[in-house]
Amino acid sequence: MARYKDYDYSQGKFIPISFDKQILHGTFEHTLHYLIDNDLDLSSFELCYKNDETGAPAYDPRILLKIVLYAYSKGITSSRKIADCCNDNVVFMALSADTRPHFTTIADFISSHDQETINLFLEVLLICDQMGLIGKEMFAVDGCKLPSNASKEWSGTKEELEHKKEKMEKAIREMISRHKERDETETDKAVIEKEEQYISTLKAKIKKIKTWLAENDDKPGSKGKPRKSNIGTLGTSYSPPVKSKLLSLELQRDSKRLFLKAHIAPASC
Repeated sequence: MARYKDYDYSQGKFIPISFDKQILHGTFEHTLHYLIDNDLDLSSFELCYKNDETGAPAYDPRILLKIVLYAYSKGITSSRKIADCCNDNVVFMALSADTRPHFTTIADFISSHDQETINLFLEVLLICDQMGLIGKEMFAVDGCKLPSNASKEWSGTKEELEHKKEKMEKAIREMISRHKERDETETDKAVIEKEEQYISTLKAKIKKIKTWLAENDDKPGSKGKPRKSNIGTLGTSYSPPVKSKLLSLELQRDSKRLFLKAHIAPASC
């Protein structure tokens, strides 16, 4: 029986990465990267930023456009998933220059610049489609389908080409609409889960306090005043050695208090 060298796809490896070398020539992502950096007019995005003198630096809209449009080409229309890809996928890392924008930044960008994104996306797709860079499985977003990229579609009349442009624009609008809807749904779920977790924690703390009040009384301190009790560890499960240590410390503390009370006379007035 033939023997083969061992291999494991789940293994990790630390290697130096040059991001510009991960964006391979002749691919959709390379054309996207080039067009956004060198050919497209992004002045409409620039007008939205008012931080030239004050305020924190913003993410370059070029970065956000690249990762969003590349994500669409892979059928991804979730800001959370796009953010995850920027942490895990080397092409996303390369397109974003490893800036790793938060998913809320991506969601806000799409929500605030949807029309500008549609216009630029259409320019990118028309060029990439003419160059034959859009494959059959690309941009398969929940049933959205771009027009075929067959070369014969670019040899029609002006009316036919205009019709193809309209079909592309309709598909792009649908993708961005799905993206915004998914972000809203995921945000709602995250908020609900956070609120439920908070309510659960609050209920547990209330139960802990009620249980302690029902089962315990104040302990007198060294001057006869009630000693403050720490109920933070009430109900906590400890291993036998830890329990023994806690009991020993409690006994030592009580013994020390009783000794001081019995042997040290109160100061005279």
